[in-house]
Amino acid sequence: MERIIAHCGLICTDCPAYIATQTNNRDLLERTAKEWSQMFHTEIAPEGILCDSCTATTDRLCGHCYECDVRLCGVERGVANCAVCPDYGCQRLQTFLAMAPEAGKTLAELRAGLGS
Repeated sequence: MERIIAHCGLICTDCPAYIATQTNNRDLLERTAKEWSQMFHTEIAPEGILCDSCTATTDRLCGHCYECDVRLCGVERGVANCAVCPDYGCQRLQTFLAMAPEAGKTLAELRAGLGS
């Protein structure tokens, strides 16, 4: 399977919500919702994390995708991901990457492949 990389650099195809949705695995979806509920100190329903990827144009987006500043910015700018954005490294992205450094590694790899 080809990797799907979100605007922020997270790899959608590695995400348990994406995997559960695409494989119709209800048990994984429920486990993921429970784990994320504990991790983020909020109640997350399995239906709230059905996802076709952060880059999808369908209505099945993980609930946070609808409010994610990085995703919304990338969609507005029409970029595939932040690695190709002319404002790469902006404060919005840096704030996110402080919480998800693995996404920063992915974006750095993508930028290196662009010759920048």
